[in-house]
Amino acid sequence: MSDEFESAAQTALTPSENAFPVIPNDTTPLASVPKYLYVGSAGNVTLRAMDAATDVVFENVPAGGYIYVRASHVRAAGTTATSIVACA
Repeated sequence: MSDEFESAAQTALTPSENAFPVIPNDTTPLASVPKYLYVGSAGNVTLRAMDAATDVVFENVPAGGYIYVRASHVRAAGTTATSIVACA
C-alpha cells in the first residue's frame, strides 16, 4: 500500500498515525498525548491539557465533534460524552 504522507514530518497539521479508544479515568493519563479527540456520542468532556495545571470542561460537544487539544487526561468525573477516540 502506498503512503502519500510517508515522507512528511509529523506535525499538528498532518494526519494522525495512531488512534485509540479513550476510557475516561480520574487518575490514569492517556496512553499517549493525542493531537485531538473525536467525540462519537454527544455530551461534556472534562480533560487536562498537556501543559495545563487544571482541568477544563468542554460542554455540549456534539456527536461527531472534535476537540483540538493535546490532552494528557480525560476525566471520568464530569465527562458525559461517550465513544471518544484519541487521534495521535
